[in-house]
Amino acid sequence: MKLKYSFFPLLILIISCSESKKISSTAQGEQTGIGTQGKLFASLFQQRAAEYHALCLQAYNIARLRLDESFQHSSSAKPKAIITDLDETVLNNSPAEIHQDLQEKGFDNTEWNKWTAKGEADTLPGSFSFFKYAASKNVEIFYISNRDENDRAGTLQNLQRFGFPNADNAHLLLRQNTSGKEVRRQQVIATHDVILLLGDNLSDFTDLFDKKTVNQRLTTVQQLSTEFGNRYIVLPNPVYGDWENAIYQYKALTMAQKDSAIKSQLKSY
Repeated sequence: MKLKYSFFPLLILIISCSESKKISSTAQGEQTGIGTQGKLFASLFQQRAAEYHALCLQAYNIARLRLDESFQHSSSAKPKAIITDLDETVLNNSPAEIHQDLQEKGFDNTEWNKWTAKGEADTLPGSFSFFKYAASKNVEIFYISNRDENDRAGTLQNLQRFGFPNADNAHLLLRQNTSGKEVRRQQVIATHDVILLLGDNLSDFTDLFDKKTVNQRLTTVQQLSTEFGNRYIVLPNPVYGDWENAIYQYKALTMAQKDSAIKSQLKSY
């Protein structure tokens, strides 16, 4: 009987320690919850939401309409071209994002190079059929991406695997000295009549969005409102991009600092 009663304090102590550990673990998880768990939720939307699928199809359907219209209005002697981004515009990299987030890690260039070398990214809904259609109209496709030269072989392999048009070195313009794309865009514009630009990040269209604050980006969108759905075709990306970098003021932050910056931008009631 004495042994029986002496067991209860020990049991209570074990339960208390277990609950304390749970609380501590939860608190620690909450510190990085927005940065990693939030991205997992967004990647789930990208992979499993029919709405995401529909948004991509909507963007590419509009792009096809604008492409057809361009033949009625353009009088340029230059060959026609389309400039497109790659990641989250043509290729879906959500498996790479999820791989990092499940480990509570942010973007890592070494891990990214491993992913691109596989050449296994799937296509966004509607992307392949649109670019094949454009090529059938003798429109060249230029892929301007901020992947770097280490990613070139895997990127071409990825595009060629699906049979994308112009999947060659001459049409794949990767990042060299800067992430800004304006120099590369102007390189194409100098020799071609660029009728459409496609991207998931506003800097895929013009340098007016490069390294701008949240409010500056919003203001510039309003100023260029007639371009969207006409010359600029935007693909949805809730996972990452300059919209997120602008919240961090383009600074390298810890997970806790990122969570704090995100919370400071949220509106509630």
